[in-house]
Amino acid sequence: MKIGEVVKDGDFKAEKHVPTIDAPETVKAGEEALVKVCVGKEIKHPNTPLHHISWIQLYFKPEEGPVVDVAKFCYNSHGDTMNLDNPGVALAEPASCVMFKPAKSGELIAVSYCNVHGLWESSKKIVVE
Repeated sequence: MKIGEVVKDGDFKAEKHVPTIDAPETVKAGEEALVKVCVGKEIKHPNTPLHHISWIQLYFKPEEGPVVDVAKFCYNSHGDTMNLDNPGVALAEPASCVMFKPAKSGELIAVSYCNVHGLWESSKKIVVE
């Protein structure tokens, strides 16, 4: 089995596990772009010790060349307590930002991991002018 066979995708407006990528469609050569990734933009994902998003990984695949690992965001606080009536002192929501400066046009790819439902992905093209 290959990893691609177990990674799921879908429309983030209908599926709460799909990571969203908010980034400009075009970037001027040499300029930075703010890229935001999150899970639960339209439909809130649970954030409890028993069901949560553990991480989001962001990659960039230029039109030519290998995939680049841009960033990994880990969410380690899910109200960690086994007393579900008392959610704990802190929750880390699965949403993060990175400043990104691509040298070539390509595609951003986000992969998220739900501890109950596995791996999910989405992508967005970005053009360098």
